[in-house]
Amino acid sequence: MSKNKSKQKIKNRRVTFSLEAAEANEVFLMGDFNHWSLKKHPMKRDENGMWNKTVALSPGKYEYKFLVDGQWREDPRNDRWCPNCFGTQNSVLELTIS
Repeated sequence: MSKNKSKQKIKNRRVTFSLEAAEANEVFLMGDFNHWSLKKHPMKRDENGMWNKTVALSPGKYEYKFLVDGQWREDPRNDRWCPNCFGTQNSVLELTIS
């Protein structure tokens, strides 16, 4: 049996990030999973003022924030945070292998 066949393939999981910010003009999802890129994950607002973005992530621990009209925001729906090098906090998401 080859080594490739003996290794279990780790599947990415689809994760939807959401933020209620009806007053916002633009929201970006930024984190270490996209190298904190402003261009990779712009979010879309629905008719209820919720901004959403679904991304595929492999198992692991990720730090992220929302950039709302140029202002950083932690995820108010996530109570897992950690300090960052700017003296503020990042939200933390940990995905396990299922």
